Amino acid sequence: MYRRDLITAEIERLAQVLARIMGLKLDGDFAKASDLFNETMAQSFLLPSTILDNQNLDAFKNWLTKSNLSAEKLDSLSEFLFYELGTNAERNQIIAPKLNLIYQVLAEQHKIVHLVNFHRQEIIQQYL
Repeated sequence: MYRRDLITAEIERLAQVLARIMGLKLDGDFAKASDLFNETMAQSFLLPSTILDNQNLDAFKNWLTKSNLSAEKLDSLSEFLFYELGTNAERNQIIAPKLNLIYQVLAEQHKIVHLVNFHRQEIIQQYL
């Protein structure tokens, strides 16, 4: 029960950070939004920007396997990455395959499938 409470609190905190990032983007403060995004990737998900920004999907696959994130944390990561799409075409080409991989891990390893994720996978196809 205690572990579940910690996970729930972490997910709520991440949702607040994501809302803040989206608010900064809406206000046109893309630099602060990017800084907060990168900081969150590094601190909350232990995902270095060198791996996230790398075109090489194998490096991300390796990180994903080693990170052993819970299903809830993977779902939160997918939220952050999904809202990173649309920034620019080059960024989309880097993020979209990683997002697909996360959805695949959620479905195959954790047996978690969301209708929202199905819809997002359809959207992601336009970036691939």
